[in-house]
Amino acid sequence: MRIERLGDGGSAADVFRALARRARSRQLPPPAGLTGRWFDTAAVIAPSLAAALCEPEAAFGFPRSVPRETEVPDGLLIGGGWIGYRAYPDRTGMLPAAAGGWTDHVVRLDESGCWWFESLLDEPCPDDLAQAVRHPDAGPRPWHIEWIEPDRRAHRRGVEDCLDAIARGDVYQACVCARFHGTSSGLPTDFFADAVDRTRPSRAAFVQGAWGAVASLSPELFLARRGDTVTSSPIKGTLPLDENPELLRRSVKDVAENVMIVDLVRNDLGQVAEPGSVRVTDLLRVKPAPGVWHLVSTVAATVPGTVNATELLDATFPPASVTGCPKHSARQLLAQWEPDPRGVYCGTVGMHSPVAGLELNVAIRTVEFDAAGRVGLGVGGGITIDSDPAAEWQECLDKARSIVTLTPSRTHPDPTPASRSAPADPASVPR
Repeated sequence: MRIERLGDGGSAADVFRALARRARSRQLPPPAGLTGRWFDTAAVIAPSLAAALCEPEAAFGFPRSVPRETEVPDGLLIGGGWIGYRAYPDRTGMLPAAAGGWTDHVVRLDESGCWWFESLLDEPCPDDLAQAVRHPDAGPRPWHIEWIEPDRRAHRRGVEDCLDAIARGDVYQACVCARFHGTSSGLPTDFFADAVDRTRPSRAAFVQGAWGAVASLSPELFLARRGDTVTSSPIKGTLPLDENPELLRRSVKDVAENVMIVDLVRNDLGQVAEPGSVRVTDLLRVKPAPGVWHLVSTVAATVPGTVNATELLDATFPPASVTGCPKHSARQLLAQWEPDPRGVYCGTVGMHSPVAGLELNVAIRTVEFDAAGRVGLGVGGGITIDSDPAAEWQECLDKARSIVTLTPSRTHPDPTPASRSAPADPASVPR
């Protein structure tokens, strides 16, 4: 294992752009990245990641060749790991059910603004990689997405069907979703760099392969595991950012929505946790996210080391905050109420490191790009007996606004040729 201090460099977005350009010039797969608050750091970027399709159960697993080091150098936080996604499971979406890949080294931006090169192997940082981090000269490049708004009438029918089911006692709450569709030009790496630069989401993640790309601008933590401690921070309750956040804490509907989901997270974690170890460590905290305020709670549990990542996901996936109570019934009904499959939306994107542990987001505010240039963006909200269909529709628009109104940053020439319309970099095909 190895760690090198690279020092001051560009922002996370600038370095991501520079590494994407470096990958294109070397005919390598594009970078994968996590920005915001991941592993107690500001950004983790794999300079090049061959993100291939995999079975959902294999997502976030380790290859057999993972180094079995007994000592970790002082200061090494991550080193490398598996980066990818697992889609929402109940219907097939526009992208495959799971994809990702292994990286044996990353560059990391700490909270003080210092960049580090970290490797699970004993290999030095390549000179051109260090140069890209310290002096990123690849500026923004043009991209465009033409969005089509979801069918409002179909969403209203779904909300009304959900309200009828709540009245019958079939469910207590469910998250009814809709979907923006669109077409794109330019590269997903450029969209992601501009999006994180402008919106600064706390759980942003990007992964790309020959199958397409996922640019997740999520504010929500699904699971974080450090040793035997697992935490989850479900979001339920939303208010536009220009309104008084105190109104969110006073909302009977939003508070009830959050508390019910907290109980569902407690139940999910309780399936694999040490008896009596599941606890709520933070309840109903109001936090800002791009364009909105959210109510956020945190649940923690002690999970034995004998429970691996697959077993933890079996107990908790898909995330509680995007399903409903009871979870199984809500999932069955949602598949009938929603006209479009969710795809990666409401699944999870993240990283599993043999050094740092597991961190996964809830794949909300997530843009999916397929290999033909089509894009999708899911939006939704929790429905309770107090929900108003018109207000629920407005909440969907509020959540999407920070993404669908994005425009490219001011661009300057980049000598590396770009694809005009293919979202997947040609170099993303594994070689």
